[in-house]
Amino acid sequence: MPQIIFLPHETLCPEGAAFDAKPGETVCDAALRNDIEIEHACEKSCACTTCHVYIREGMDSLNENTDDEDDMLDKAWGLDPDSRLSCQTVVGDTDLVVELPKYTINMVSETH
Repeated sequence: MPQIIFLPHETLCPEGAAFDAKPGETVCDAALRNDIEIEHACEKSCACTTCHVYIREGMDSLNENTDDEDDMLDKAWGLDPDSRLSCQTVVGDTDLVVELPKYTINMVSETH
C-alpha cells in the first residue's frame, strides 16, 4: 500500500504526517480520512482550487491532469510545475510526498 507523506504546514499539520493510502482514492480523500482538513469548497467536483497541493515526489505514478483540472489550476495561488488539485489526484502504487501551499484562493477557511 502506498504511503503519503505530508510535509509540515503551519496550520493544517504542523508536525507533518505520514499514512497509508488506498490505491484509487484521491489525495484529498486520503488526507481528510487522516484528519488533515484540506479545504474543498466545491465538494471535490473540480470547480475551485481550494484543495491545491504540490506533489513533491511520486508525480509519475498519478493519473494525468484533465483539461478541467488544468483550467482550474490556472487560478490557483502559487501555481508551480508540481501543482495538482488533490480532489482530482488519484493515488497510484508509489509513495507520495505532498506539500500544502501556504495560502489558498480562499482567504479564510469556511470552517473558521
